[in-house]
Amino acid sequence: MRRRSFLLAFLAAPLAYGGPKAHPTEVDYPLVVPGRRLRFPRDHGAHPDYRSEWWYATGWLTRGAERLGFQVTFFRARAPWESKNPSKFAPRQILLAHAAIADPRHGRLRHDERASRVAFGLAGAATRTTETWIDDWRFALERGVYRAKIAAREFTLELSLEPPGAPLLQGEDGLSRKGPRPEEASYYYSRPQMMVTGKLDGDAVRGVAWLDHEWSSQYLAPEAAGWDWCGLNLDDGRALMAFRIRDRQGGVYYAPEGMSFTPLRSWRSPRTGVEYPVAMRVSAGGEHYDLTPLMDDQELDARRSTGTIYWEGAVRALHAGTEVGRGYLELTGYWRPLEL
Repeated sequence: MRRRSFLLAFLAAPLAYGGPKAHPTEVDYPLVVPGRRLRFPRDHGAHPDYRSEWWYATGWLTRGAERLGFQVTFFRARAPWESKNPSKFAPRQILLAHAAIADPRHGRLRHDERASRVAFGLAGAATRTTETWIDDWRFALERGVYRAKIAAREFTLELSLEPPGAPLLQGEDGLSRKGPRPEEASYYYSRPQMMVTGKLDGDAVRGVAWLDHEWSSQYLAPEAAGWDWCGLNLDDGRALMAFRIRDRQGGVYYAPEGMSFTPLRSWRSPRTGVEYPVAMRVSAGGEHYDLTPLMDDQELDARRSTGTIYWEGAVRALHAGTEVGRGYLELTGYWRPLEL
Protein backbone atom coordinates (compact mmCIF):
# COMPACT_ATOMS: atom_id res chain seq x y z
CA MET A 1 0.00 0.00 0.00
CA ARG A 2 2.95 2.33 0.58
CA ARG A 3 3.86 2.27 -3.13
CA ARG A 4 0.30 2.98 -4.19
CA SER A 5 0.02 5.89 -1.74
CA PHE A 6 3.23 7.34 -3.16
CA LEU A 7 1.88 6.98 -6.72
CA LEU A 8 -1.38 8.77 -5.94
CA ALA A 9 0.48 11.57 -4.23
CA PHE A 10 2.88 11.79 -7.19
CA LEU A 11 0.00 12.21 -9.64
CA ALA A 12 -1.82 14.81 -7.54
CA ALA A 13 0.99 16.91 -6.11
CA PRO A 14 1.92 19.00 -9.19
CA LEU A 15 -1.08 21.29 -8.81
CA ALA A 16 0.87 22.94 -6.03
CA TYR A 17 3.50 24.16 -8.49
CA GLY A 18 3.30 27.74 -9.72
CA GLY A 19 2.26 29.40 -6.47
CA PRO A 20 -1.14 30.71 -5.39
CA LYS A 21 -2.15 31.83 -8.92
CA ALA A 22 -2.47 28.24 -10.20
CA HIS A 23 -6.07 27.72 -9.13
CA PRO A 24 -7.63 24.59 -10.70
CA THR A 25 -11.18 24.58 -12.07
CA GLU A 26 -13.43 21.60 -12.66
CA VAL A 27 -13.27 20.13 -16.15
CA ASP A 28 -16.38 20.17 -18.33
CA TYR A 29 -16.00 16.88 -20.20
CA PRO A 30 -17.65 16.48 -23.62
CA LEU A 31 -20.51 14.00 -23.80
CA VAL A 32 -20.99 11.04 -26.12
CA VAL A 33 -23.82 12.05 -28.47
CA PRO A 34 -25.68 10.30 -31.30
CA GLY A 35 -24.87 11.19 -34.87
CA ARG A 36 -21.10 11.47 -34.57
CA ARG A 37 -19.49 9.37 -37.28
CA LEU A 38 -16.29 7.57 -36.40
CA ARG A 39 -13.54 8.44 -38.87
CA PHE A 40 -10.37 6.51 -39.42
CA PRO A 41 -7.44 6.69 -39.01
CA ARG A 42 -8.17 9.68 -36.74
CA ASP A 43 -10.41 7.74 -34.33
CA HIS A 44 -7.74 5.09 -33.87
CA GLY A 45 -5.90 7.80 -31.93
CA ALA A 46 -6.49 9.35 -28.52
CA HIS A 47 -9.40 11.64 -27.61
CA PRO A 48 -7.85 13.69 -24.81
CA ASP A 49 -10.91 15.87 -24.11
CA TYR A 50 -12.89 12.88 -22.83
CA ARG A 51 -12.61 11.58 -19.28
CA SER A 52 -11.42 8.02 -20.00
CA GLU A 53 -10.22 5.87 -22.88
CA TRP A 54 -8.59 2.50 -23.44
CA TRP A 55 -6.96 0.31 -26.09
CA TYR A 56 -7.50 -3.24 -24.94
CA ALA A 57 -5.95 -6.25 -26.70
CA THR A 58 -6.58 -9.84 -25.60
CA GLY A 59 -6.08 -13.18 -27.25
CA TRP A 60 -4.98 -16.80 -27.29
CA LEU A 61 -1.45 -17.83 -28.23
CA THR A 62 0.16 -21.16 -29.08
CA ARG A 63 3.77 -21.88 -28.15
CA GLY A 64 4.55 -25.33 -29.45
CA ALA A 65 1.83 -27.53 -27.95
CA GLU A 66 1.00 -25.00 -25.22
CA ARG A 67 -2.02 -22.69 -25.26
CA LEU A 68 -1.74 -19.37 -23.45
CA GLY A 69 -3.72 -16.19 -23.01
CA PHE A 70 -2.45 -12.61 -23.11
CA GLN A 71 -3.70 -9.13 -22.30
CA VAL A 72 -2.16 -5.74 -23.16
CA THR A 73 -4.18 -2.68 -22.17
CA PHE A 74 -3.35 1.02 -22.20
CA PHE A 75 -5.66 3.43 -20.35
CA ARG A 76 -5.80 7.22 -20.70
CA ALA A 77 -7.54 9.44 -18.16
CA ARG A 78 -8.06 13.21 -18.17
CA ALA A 79 -7.75 14.77 -14.74
CA PRO A 80 -11.02 16.20 -13.32
CA TRP A 81 -9.47 19.63 -12.86
CA GLU A 82 -7.99 22.17 -15.22
CA SER A 83 -5.10 24.40 -14.19
CA LYS A 84 -3.49 27.39 -15.92
CA ASN A 85 -0.24 26.21 -14.41
CA PRO A 86 2.20 25.99 -17.37
CA SER A 87 4.39 23.40 -15.61
CA LYS A 88 4.96 20.20 -17.59
CA PHE A 89 4.58 18.38 -14.27
CA ALA A 90 0.86 19.27 -14.10
CA PRO A 91 -1.11 15.98 -14.49
CA ARG A 92 -3.55 16.94 -17.24
CA GLN A 93 -3.45 13.43 -18.73
CA ILE A 94 -2.63 10.18 -16.92
CA LEU A 95 -1.63 6.95 -18.67
CA LEU A 96 -1.91 3.47 -17.14
CA ALA A 97 -1.08 0.07 -18.61
CA HIS A 98 -1.66 -3.58 -17.72
CA ALA A 99 -0.06 -6.66 -19.24
CA ALA A 100 -0.70 -10.28 -18.32
CA ILE A 101 0.03 -13.82 -19.45
CA ALA A 102 -2.31 -16.71 -18.59
CA ASP A 103 -0.16 -19.84 -18.50
CA PRO A 104 -1.62 -23.01 -16.93
CA ARG A 105 1.91 -24.14 -16.02
CA HIS A 106 2.13 -21.24 -13.57
CA GLY A 107 -1.42 -21.68 -12.28
CA ARG A 108 -2.02 -17.92 -11.96
CA LEU A 109 -1.48 -14.79 -14.02
CA ARG A 110 1.93 -13.35 -14.60
CA HIS A 111 1.21 -9.65 -14.79
CA ASP A 112 2.67 -6.19 -14.45
CA GLU A 113 1.43 -2.61 -14.60
CA ARG A 114 2.65 0.91 -15.29
CA ALA A 115 1.40 4.41 -14.50
CA SER A 116 2.65 7.84 -15.54
CA ARG A 117 1.55 11.37 -16.27
CA VAL A 118 1.95 12.56 -19.86
CA ALA A 119 5.11 14.67 -19.64
CA PHE A 120 8.60 14.97 -21.10
CA GLY A 121 7.94 12.28 -23.72
CA LEU A 122 8.17 9.47 -21.15
CA ALA A 123 4.50 8.62 -21.70
CA GLY A 124 1.95 9.67 -24.27
CA ALA A 125 -0.99 8.91 -26.53
CA ALA A 126 -0.99 10.28 -30.08
CA THR A 127 -4.17 11.70 -31.59
CA ARG A 128 -3.52 10.97 -35.28
CA THR A 129 -3.64 7.17 -34.91
CA THR A 130 -3.00 4.48 -32.30
CA GLU A 131 0.31 5.16 -30.61
CA THR A 132 0.55 4.99 -26.84
CA TRP A 133 3.50 4.31 -24.57
CA ILE A 134 4.81 4.39 -21.01
CA ASP A 135 8.60 4.20 -20.83
CA ASP A 136 9.54 1.04 -22.78
CA TRP A 137 5.98 -0.29 -22.98
CA ARG A 138 4.37 0.53 -26.34
CA PHE A 139 1.25 -0.20 -28.38
CA ALA A 140 0.95 1.32 -31.86
CA LEU A 141 -0.71 0.91 -35.27
CA GLU A 142 1.89 0.93 -38.05
CA ARG A 143 0.99 0.36 -41.72
CA GLY A 144 -2.22 -1.40 -40.77
CA VAL A 145 -0.64 -3.71 -38.16
CA TYR A 146 -0.70 -3.24 -34.38
CA ARG A 147 2.64 -3.65 -32.59
CA ALA A 148 2.85 -4.41 -28.87
CA LYS A 149 6.13 -4.35 -26.98
CA ILE A 150 6.11 -5.08 -23.26
CA ALA A 151 9.10 -5.56 -20.97
CA ALA A 152 7.41 -6.78 -17.77
CA ARG A 153 9.01 -7.96 -14.57
CA GLU A 154 8.22 -11.64 -15.21
CA PHE A 155 8.04 -11.80 -19.01
CA THR A 156 8.74 -10.02 -22.29
CA LEU A 157 6.20 -9.79 -25.07
CA GLU A 158 6.60 -8.58 -28.66
CA LEU A 159 3.56 -9.10 -30.86
CA SER A 160 2.23 -8.08 -34.27
CA LEU A 161 -1.57 -8.09 -34.57
CA GLU A 162 -3.04 -7.89 -38.06
CA PRO A 163 -6.79 -7.11 -38.40
CA PRO A 164 -8.57 -8.86 -41.28
CA GLY A 165 -10.85 -5.97 -42.17
CA ALA A 166 -12.42 -2.68 -41.18
CA PRO A 167 -13.26 -1.84 -37.55
CA LEU A 168 -16.47 -3.35 -36.16
CA LEU A 169 -18.61 -0.49 -34.82
CA GLN A 170 -20.41 -1.48 -31.63
CA GLY A 171 -23.88 -0.34 -30.58
CA GLU A 172 -25.50 2.29 -32.81
CA ASP A 173 -22.80 3.00 -35.43
CA GLY A 174 -20.15 3.15 -32.74
CA LEU A 175 -22.23 4.65 -29.92
CA SER A 176 -22.59 2.05 -27.17
CA ARG A 177 -25.20 2.65 -24.47
CA LYS A 178 -24.08 1.92 -20.90
CA GLY A 179 -27.27 2.97 -19.10
CA PRO A 180 -30.67 4.59 -19.55
CA ARG A 181 -29.44 8.19 -19.15
CA PRO A 182 -28.32 9.92 -22.37
CA GLU A 183 -24.84 10.64 -21.01
CA GLU A 184 -24.21 7.00 -20.04
CA ALA A 185 -22.56 5.91 -23.28
CA SER A 186 -19.23 5.43 -25.01
CA TYR A 187 -17.78 5.53 -28.50
CA TYR A 188 -16.71 1.96 -29.12
CA TYR A 189 -15.31 -0.19 -31.90
CA SER A 190 -13.58 -3.58 -32.01
CA ARG A 191 -11.04 -5.38 -34.21
CA PRO A 192 -11.84 -9.11 -33.86
CA GLN A 193 -10.12 -12.10 -35.49
CA MET A 194 -6.69 -10.44 -35.61
CA MET A 195 -3.87 -12.78 -36.61
CA VAL A 196 -1.00 -12.66 -34.12
CA THR A 197 2.68 -13.49 -34.52
CA GLY A 198 5.58 -12.64 -32.26
CA LYS A 199 7.63 -13.71 -29.29
CA LEU A 200 6.98 -14.44 -25.63
CA ASP A 201 10.18 -14.59 -23.58
CA GLY A 202 12.05 -15.02 -26.84
CA ASP A 203 9.97 -18.03 -27.97
CA ALA A 204 7.88 -17.86 -31.15
CA VAL A 205 4.11 -17.63 -30.65
CA ARG A 206 1.07 -17.42 -32.92
CA GLY A 207 -2.58 -16.84 -32.23
CA VAL A 208 -5.78 -14.85 -32.64
CA ALA A 209 -6.62 -11.64 -30.81
CA TRP A 210 -9.35 -9.10 -30.15
CA LEU A 211 -8.92 -5.32 -29.79
CA ASP A 212 -11.35 -2.88 -28.20
CA HIS A 213 -10.95 0.88 -28.39
CA GLU A 214 -13.42 2.84 -26.28
CA TRP A 215 -13.70 6.38 -24.94
CA SER A 216 -16.30 8.12 -22.78
CA SER A 217 -16.95 10.81 -20.20
CA GLN A 218 -19.65 8.95 -18.22
CA TYR A 219 -19.07 5.20 -18.56
CA LEU A 220 -20.49 4.02 -15.22
CA ALA A 221 -23.55 5.41 -13.46
CA PRO A 222 -23.36 6.11 -9.71
CA GLU A 223 -25.68 3.13 -9.14
CA ALA A 224 -23.38 0.73 -11.02
CA ALA A 225 -20.81 -1.58 -9.43
CA GLY A 226 -18.99 -2.93 -12.50
CA TRP A 227 -19.47 -5.01 -15.62
CA ASP A 228 -19.23 -8.47 -17.13
CA TRP A 229 -17.87 -8.47 -20.70
CA CYS A 230 -16.70 -10.99 -23.24
CA GLY A 231 -15.14 -10.81 -26.70
CA LEU A 232 -15.16 -14.11 -28.59
CA ASN A 233 -13.41 -15.09 -31.83
CA LEU A 234 -15.44 -17.98 -33.24
CA ASP A 235 -13.93 -20.72 -35.37
CA ASP A 236 -16.31 -20.03 -38.27
CA GLY A 237 -14.92 -16.50 -38.64
CA ARG A 238 -17.67 -14.70 -36.77
CA ALA A 239 -17.16 -12.64 -33.62
CA LEU A 240 -19.33 -11.95 -30.58
CA MET A 241 -19.14 -9.15 -28.02
CA ALA A 242 -21.53 -9.09 -25.07
CA PHE A 243 -21.71 -7.15 -21.81
CA ARG A 244 -23.89 -6.22 -18.91
CA ILE A 245 -23.47 -3.59 -16.20
CA ARG A 246 -24.35 -4.72 -12.69
CA ASP A 247 -25.86 -2.53 -9.99
CA ARG A 248 -24.61 -2.28 -6.42
CA GLN A 249 -27.31 -4.64 -5.13
CA GLY A 250 -26.14 -7.50 -7.34
CA GLY A 251 -28.73 -7.06 -10.06
CA VAL A 252 -28.45 -5.85 -13.64
CA TYR A 253 -28.27 -2.09 -14.06
CA TYR A 254 -28.12 -2.20 -17.84
CA ALA A 255 -27.71 -4.73 -20.65
CA PRO A 256 -28.38 -4.39 -24.39
CA GLU A 257 -31.57 -6.08 -25.53
CA GLY A 258 -31.14 -9.83 -25.94
CA MET A 259 -27.87 -10.04 -23.96
CA SER A 260 -27.62 -11.96 -20.69
CA PHE A 261 -24.99 -13.60 -18.47
CA THR A 262 -25.81 -16.62 -16.30
CA PRO A 263 -23.13 -17.79 -13.82
CA LEU A 264 -22.37 -21.51 -14.07
CA ARG A 265 -19.52 -21.82 -11.57
CA SER A 266 -17.63 -19.54 -9.19
CA TRP A 267 -14.04 -19.41 -7.94
CA ARG A 268 -12.78 -17.67 -4.80
CA SER A 269 -9.35 -16.06 -4.81
CA PRO A 270 -7.05 -17.41 -2.08
CA ARG A 271 -5.29 -14.03 -1.93
CA THR A 272 -8.16 -11.51 -1.81
CA GLY A 273 -11.17 -13.65 -0.86
CA VAL A 274 -13.10 -12.22 -3.84
CA GLU A 275 -15.50 -14.63 -5.53
CA TYR A 276 -15.88 -14.47 -9.33
CA PRO A 277 -18.30 -16.30 -11.67
CA VAL A 278 -15.48 -17.63 -13.85
CA ALA A 279 -17.75 -19.88 -15.93
CA MET A 280 -20.67 -18.16 -17.64
CA ARG A 281 -23.48 -18.88 -20.07
CA VAL A 282 -23.68 -15.91 -22.43
CA SER A 283 -26.72 -15.29 -24.58
CA ALA A 284 -26.75 -12.72 -27.38
CA GLY A 285 -28.72 -12.45 -30.60
CA GLY A 286 -30.45 -15.77 -29.97
CA GLU A 287 -27.13 -17.63 -29.60
CA HIS A 288 -25.98 -19.29 -26.37
CA TYR A 289 -22.37 -20.03 -25.42
CA ASP A 290 -20.88 -21.58 -22.30
CA LEU A 291 -17.59 -19.92 -21.35
CA THR A 292 -15.05 -22.03 -19.46
CA PRO A 293 -11.73 -20.58 -18.25
CA LEU A 294 -8.31 -21.69 -19.44
CA MET A 295 -7.55 -21.70 -15.69
CA ASP A 296 -9.49 -20.39 -12.70
CA ASP A 297 -6.86 -18.09 -11.21
CA GLN A 298 -6.80 -15.17 -13.65
CA GLU A 299 -7.30 -12.47 -11.03
CA LEU A 300 -5.42 -9.23 -11.72
CA ASP A 301 -4.50 -7.05 -8.74
CA ALA A 302 -4.09 -3.57 -10.24
CA ARG A 303 -4.22 -1.51 -7.06
CA ARG A 304 -0.83 0.05 -7.87
CA SER A 305 -2.19 1.65 -11.05
CA THR A 306 -5.97 1.74 -11.59
CA GLY A 307 -6.68 1.09 -7.91
CA THR A 308 -8.83 -2.00 -8.35
CA ILE A 309 -8.81 -5.82 -8.48
CA TYR A 310 -10.60 -7.68 -11.25
CA TRP A 311 -10.72 -10.99 -13.12
CA GLU A 312 -9.50 -10.97 -16.71
CA GLY A 313 -9.41 -14.41 -18.23
CA ALA A 314 -8.86 -16.47 -21.35
CA VAL A 315 -11.96 -18.61 -21.94
CA ARG A 316 -13.15 -21.28 -24.33
CA ALA A 317 -16.58 -20.87 -25.95
CA LEU A 318 -18.72 -24.01 -26.13
CA HIS A 319 -21.97 -24.47 -28.03
CA ALA A 320 -23.98 -27.59 -27.16
CA GLY A 321 -20.85 -28.99 -25.48
CA THR A 322 -18.53 -28.48 -28.46
CA GLU A 323 -15.75 -25.91 -28.47
CA VAL A 324 -16.50 -23.33 -31.19
CA GLY A 325 -14.19 -20.46 -30.33
CA ARG A 326 -12.01 -18.72 -27.78
CA GLY A 327 -11.82 -15.28 -26.25
CA TYR A 328 -11.68 -13.33 -23.04
CA LEU A 329 -14.05 -12.73 -20.14
CA GLU A 330 -13.72 -9.63 -17.95
CA LEU A 331 -15.35 -9.37 -14.50
CA THR A 332 -15.07 -6.03 -12.68
CA GLY A 333 -16.63 -4.64 -9.52
CA TYR A 334 -16.64 -7.92 -7.55
CA TRP A 335 -13.94 -6.72 -5.15
CA ARG A 336 -15.66 -3.38 -4.57
CA PRO A 337 -17.64 -0.99 -6.82
CA LEU A 338 -15.48 0.19 -9.67
CA GLU A 339 -14.66 3.87 -9.99
CA LEU A 340 -13.26 5.07 -13.32
